Amino acid sequence: MNIDLHSYAEDFIAEDDISKAARARGVELGTRDSSQGTAAYLQHLAHLISAQSVVEVGTGSGVGSLALLRGMIEGGTLTSIDDEAEHTRIARIAFSEAEISPTRFRLITNPVMDVMSKLTDRAYDLVVLRHDPEDLEFSIEHAQRMLRTGGVLVIDSFFGGGKVPDPTQRDPRTIALREAGKSIRQATSIWTSIVIGAGDGLLVATKR
Repeated sequence: MNIDLHSYAEDFIAEDDISKAARARGVELGTRDSSQGTAAYLQHLAHLISAQSVVEVGTGSGVGSLALLRGMIEGGTLTSIDDEAEHTRIARIAFSEAEISPTRFRLITNPVMDVMSKLTDRAYDLVVLRHDPEDLEFSIEHAQRMLRTGGVLVIDSFFGGGKVPDPTQRDPRTIALREAGKSIRQATSIWTSIVIGAGDGLLVATKR
């Protein structure tokens, strides 16, 4: 019997109705959201490191945001950045349905570079990047600055739709993701990194 292990892992932790509704709203708008398995991993990771201050780049429908908030310590704060006002709007709906206090999140609708450059040095436990990779090098540079020692950087959808591992794929998005992975992997004095196969791949790097 052939068993699809990836699908088994993705479905291992079931989504609740609030996350399913948020994902459905995202599908209507074409948002880029964490997969079911990735959201489960992000919740686990936030809990594992007792995350108190988290930055998320690419709010989408709020699926990943909900996972992070549920994993963070009670009273922890999520700063989520997206350049689309409609994404912010539907994420607020999800947070309201989940009865998450407005004191626990900041939803910022502005270009990524404008916002990240203003965030505080060494003030965050976790940074999750989930957006088009045109600004990826910039985002990684600022994530390193923003994270405390032992803080974690996650690049969601690191496989780029399965293109990144294929050296014949040379479109700008794939090249940006591939180069980001190479730079983090080689910067062993700065990052301890690993690639995880959840969703469309996660690059996970801990700041040394």
